[in-house]
Amino acid sequence: MPALTTPTAPTTPRASRARKTFRLVAPPVSGVLRPRLIAVCVALTGAVFLLFCWGVTLGDYPIGFTDVVKALAGVGDPSTVIVVQDLRLPRALTGLLVGIAFGISGAVFQTMTRNPLASPDMIGLTEGAGTAVVAGIVLGWDSGLGTQGLGLLGALTTALVVYALAWKHGATGYRIILVGIGVSWICTSATDFLLARGQQFAAEAAVGWLVGNLNGRTWDMVTTLAVAMAFLVPVALALGRQMRVLQLGDDVAAGLGTRVQPVRLALMLTGVGLIAFGTAAAGPVAFVALAAPQIAQRLAGTAWPPPVTAGLTGALVVLGSDLIAREAISGTELPVGIVTGVLGAPVLLWLLIRANRAGSGG
Repeated sequence: MPALTTPTAPTTPRASRARKTFRLVAPPVSGVLRPRLIAVCVALTGAVFLLFCWGVTLGDYPIGFTDVVKALAGVGDPSTVIVVQDLRLPRALTGLLVGIAFGISGAVFQTMTRNPLASPDMIGLTEGAGTAVVAGIVLGWDSGLGTQGLGLLGALTTALVVYALAWKHGATGYRIILVGIGVSWICTSATDFLLARGQQFAAEAAVGWLVGNLNGRTWDMVTTLAVAMAFLVPVALALGRQMRVLQLGDDVAAGLGTRVQPVRLALMLTGVGLIAFGTAAAGPVAFVALAAPQIAQRLAGTAWPPPVTAGLTGALVVLGSDLIAREAISGTELPVGIVTGVLGAPVLLWLLIRANRAGSGG
């Protein structure tokens, strides 16, 4: 570390940029921004809890906010406890966990590639998971795997294809993005073909899933997603330091002792696992993995999207969008993916305009 700041360090333009990048990344690590980061996480946690409980109050059988909090603790009127815990809690928990998974996965990919546009939505992983699930629904190829197994298989296969095609003496973030965009369009075309060839009932079911939906979630779906995240989230947090080092560039990261390609592959597999299980549980909820890390980065004031903050922001976006989807039109529940798409599209345009003005391409 000291070699980056001592007077004897190289004075080439690349070394100068590396020192500048290191100074941008180092303050949060050394604790300068830690109080702000903690305060943001506490505020986001409180907001997520409020939206979580608010969502549980909605339904044909109205329940007050205080009664929901009591029912979550297992106390209060028995009928209210049954409605909350058996009927409404799976939906709310799915939205919470999916938002966390998408937010952290987006932070992993954006930090790993050093590009704010490198979310799973943009590089084909979400589309790959969707193609596999649609194939299972429309063609009956699930072989007992179910949507979650198919989603994981599709995302992993897509990730391996992208990584293999992007490999040339290593897989850089820039090549991963370019290859991922091409693979994304291939998967989208394959999904459209499957929907066109499938029977009407199966195609309608697949379309309903592709939009991104929290309706009809069950405890089985919640359990599978929770178990997967209990393993993947700690791995993503453990790799946080390596993610920050990759922000300095491959040459500098290697010089600091980081095994760049193994670390990048581990990060990619972790991000793929999170996006795959989240997509399988609720469908490809659009733009959450893209927007949540960017919002979290600006709230925290860091040079990279902090995974914890990104996860909480993702949960806030999904739960808030689900409330809007259920309340925007009286008597109609929109799929949550429609709302996140409407809210996320301006964020994508803003990122593109900002990258164009900076002349960096993102």
